[in-house]
Amino acid sequence: MARDFGRIIGGLLLAAFLLPAADVLAQDEPEYRTEVGAGAGLITYTGDFNGNILKGMQPWGTLVARYHLNPRMALAVNIGTGKIKGSTDDVEEAWSPIERYEFNNQITEADFRYEYNFWAYGTGQEYRGARRFVPFITLGLGLTHHSGDNSGITMNLPIGAGVKWKIASRMNLTAEWVMRFTPCDNLDGKEDIYGIKSSGLFKNTDCYSVFQVGLSYDLWAKCKTCNNDRD
Repeated sequence: MARDFGRIIGGLLLAAFLLPAADVLAQDEPEYRTEVGAGAGLITYTGDFNGNILKGMQPWGTLVARYHLNPRMALAVNIGTGKIKGSTDDVEEAWSPIERYEFNNQITEADFRYEYNFWAYGTGQEYRGARRFVPFITLGLGLTHHSGDNSGITMNLPIGAGVKWKIASRMNLTAEWVMRFTPCDNLDGKEDIYGIKSSGLFKNTDCYSVFQVGLSYDLWAKCKTCNNDRD
């Protein structure tokens, strides 16, 4: 009996010694400050010639860089390009105020965004409680260049959501849907074809949305001995 009791005490002492060491090892993987990558997806224009965000999708490509403020927040820079297409044939109304018209315009953008993860993001080995799969929301500000008739540069306001998946210690897979609101009404080359006067920054204007999947790689490991944002 005494011998069994001694074994139990010895086992508890051993566990008390090993568990802190295991916790240190579990968090021995470094945190990374940045990630860079690329993505591909589909762009949809919404305006006078299309009111359906699922109609007229065209290919889209992007480059992305992120700076991790902490495991739940990041700043991102996106550079993307694709084409928007449409015509008066796509208008659901039987009457159109202009003759038959079609466009095939190039959209190129650069935007700066803030991303907020609903949970700490990571492998769980670099930050206690981090999850490999997390949803996030994003909001930012950017510039969009549009080609075609009345080509030019306008501001865009990206708002959207997505999910992040840490598929390896330094590899990230991201899927997102982001709407870009603009104060411009001629992304399609025509402005206010129905003659509807409206006030407000984003009223009666063109916008576009992008669904994309991206792959990125972590860079620039944080100093393990420096101050960090763990517990």
